[in-house]
Amino acid sequence: MLAGGIGSRFWPASTPDRPKQLLPLAGARPLVADTVERARTLVADDHIRILAGAHLVDPMRKAVPDLPAASFLVEPQARGTCPVLTWAAWAVAREDPEAMLVSLHADHLIHPLEGFVDTIRTAVELARGEDLLVTVGVPPDRVETGYGHIRPGAPIPVEGGGQAFRVTEFHEKPDAETARRYMAEGCLWNSGIFVWTAARFLSEVARHAPEVSSLLPVLESDGPNAYFAAAPVCVVDRAVMERSDRVACVKATFTWDDVGSWEALARTRAADAEGNVTQGEAAVVEGRGNVVYADQGRAVLYGVDDLVVVHTGDTTLVMPRARAAELKSLLRELGEAQ
Repeated sequence: MLAGGIGSRFWPASTPDRPKQLLPLAGARPLVADTVERARTLVADDHIRILAGAHLVDPMRKAVPDLPAASFLVEPQARGTCPVLTWAAWAVAREDPEAMLVSLHADHLIHPLEGFVDTIRTAVELARGEDLLVTVGVPPDRVETGYGHIRPGAPIPVEGGGQAFRVTEFHEKPDAETARRYMAEGCLWNSGIFVWTAARFLSEVARHAPEVSSLLPVLESDGPNAYFAAAPVCVVDRAVMERSDRVACVKATFTWDDVGSWEALARTRAADAEGNVTQGEAAVVEGRGNVVYADQGRAVLYGVDDLVVVHTGDTTLVMPRARAAELKSLLRELGEAQ
């Protein structure tokens, strides 16, 4: 489980020491606790691994206190998803090269649970039976510029009624017009949920990301600190998935949201009669379409529409909802850590 991101688009509630996966953005529990519960439908606790930086291990243990200490793999440095997933696959392959790995993100909203389980079981069958790298594609329900897209190719027969395809192209986050065209052409959102055997993934890393695989002897001889110190910053999507000719996609039978910005709360939380979504000690009077998050203290909006208002112990953010996705630009202007 990948749990090392910062979640800067949820600033000021999300910070490097308390990133969004530790916030209750989709329900009463932190996102990481929800993800662990989903993982438990697939494997026992002793097969769950959470990949995160050392500074996040203690707060995550508090969020999921019943997981054993061995469940946490500590990233010495944040180097992107390709080095950390390669490390995890290498560690598993030492015990069983044919072990199946399911890579989940700790900050996704998924329901219903039954659809998630069915989809992952189909992906596991495909990854094992065809020896492929498998990603989960989500049928889009709106034009979305914040997600990567997958273009499905030739169908692959699978048992149990699931739908699977070869992947012909990965597309990065598009503009609105392009996203509308992708949707019309049958493209799927790239959920970032991956399924593969340890051996196949390591083989594809060796073929397509030798800058990472060449460091495995360093990992073997000198350990994770030396490996991560030498590893380049790279993401698995670009370094491996977009280059490999052994990639398939299973169509999700669940709804999915990566809870990527404050605007996502309008999709993940129930709104009042005026379209306001609030969390914490918050109230809106004579206002419509606002998203309000009160982490500490009280936030009251009066006579305003379509705002995002986030109130924490030492910072209050006010911005138009339409510009919620631009928060990283604001942080650069302010010089805040991202």
